[in-house]
Amino acid sequence: MTTNRSPWIHQLTRTDPFPSLHTDIKTDVTIVGGGIAGVATAFFLLTETDKNVVLVEAQQIARGATGHNAGQVVSYFERSFADIVSEFGLEYAGAAQKSIEDSWVLLDQMYTKAGLTIPLSRFLGHAGFSSYEQVISHLKDSACREKAGLSLESFRISNRAAYVQKIPQEYSHLYECVEHDVIMSLLETKDPSFSAVLSYQKGCLNSALFSDESIVYLKNTYPERFSVYENTAILKVVLKKDHALLDAGVATIDTGKVVLCTNGFETLTIFNESGLDIDTQFHHDVKGTIGYMSGYLEPMNKPPTAISYFTNPDASTLDPYFYLTRRQYEYEQGSVHNLISVGGPEVSLDDKKSYSRDLLYPESEQKNIDTFIKTIYETDPNREIDYKFTWHGLMGYTPNLIRRIGFEPKNKVLMYNLGCNGVGILPSVFGGKRIADLLNGDTSTTIFDPQ
Repeated sequence: MTTNRSPWIHQLTRTDPFPSLHTDIKTDVTIVGGGIAGVATAFFLLTETDKNVVLVEAQQIARGATGHNAGQVVSYFERSFADIVSEFGLEYAGAAQKSIEDSWVLLDQMYTKAGLTIPLSRFLGHAGFSSYEQVISHLKDSACREKAGLSLESFRISNRAAYVQKIPQEYSHLYECVEHDVIMSLLETKDPSFSAVLSYQKGCLNSALFSDESIVYLKNTYPERFSVYENTAILKVVLKKDHALLDAGVATIDTGKVVLCTNGFETLTIFNESGLDIDTQFHHDVKGTIGYMSGYLEPMNKPPTAISYFTNPDASTLDPYFYLTRRQYEYEQGSVHNLISVGGPEVSLDDKKSYSRDLLYPESEQKNIDTFIKTIYETDPNREIDYKFTWHGLMGYTPNLIRRIGFEPKNKVLMYNLGCNGVGILPSVFGGKRIADLLNGDTSTTIFDPQ
């Protein structure tokens, strides 16, 4: 077994910690959670409202799920778009998808306003499929995207695929047949079992470094309205009619609103003294999953990319799949490489079992990733790969795989921007903007509204 060593945390340089909370305070809004969701929420609250904001983090900013993720920036849900349409209707599903895709602009806004210079790569990424069922599922999604007025993803199918003649005529304008070598080239693979490729805008970002540097910018820019406390765990939230009391152990926060920007899989206790109990639901409807990832360095002789591989022909969009990113990475000062990061293996976590980032990285998961790399991506299967990083992180999955953003229906003092659902960077940023809009009086309805 190896340790949990993340490439994103490796690049963090801030050595001056924020203080922990030792005295009682009062504020307009308290954000619980110092990952990218909490940072984005703080950013838009400070830039678009006049609220006084406090952010508390149980450990250190960006060292949690944000520092142990895959570092992909993608705009899709970990769920079929056609399925989302069937649940919420075309109008609401289309608006939600557009909101996430438009969040590239919000990310750019944060990046530019904070004056960040860390690498942010954007490119045409790919997903490779190996069965007729996977292809049909994504063609249904494309048909729904077309009806919703969304831009279409590029879909290529190998002219050697045995199922080409079976594809319904209604989908004929949503894909093109290409030589099989095109499929192999786009996926950068030597495995001929892949028969189709879906291509759309993706990106790579060290969201831990992005969050850490953004929080420093906000603290320096809004010193009178913004306070940050690290190593400050919230043990209990007591919801009143028009405010909340947060128990931070040795201190209490009296706040007008509290926004939970966690992965949703927490141990804090919530008491609603102004309505129905919400504690049981909160603790048990978010599923925890540990994702395992590994990374190694290569010469920087290829452009950035992000590729997903559905290696199991029987897998659906809800099943685990392998994903690979390649991006510029400074391992040591002045030493720039390409970092190849691969993830995919997952282990479900019982909701009564606590997750620790200090858990050792299982050899079995490392072997699964190594096997994938050598059979799918690497040209030399006998190459001994020097894995500089092996890391795992906790992901929170809401029951319907839709991020929870907005007011708690049983008491609007409590708000949420939580549930990474596997692909959390753009939804987190959108969630931060949505929280600010709601506190500015927005009354619109979205599929992200807590039910």
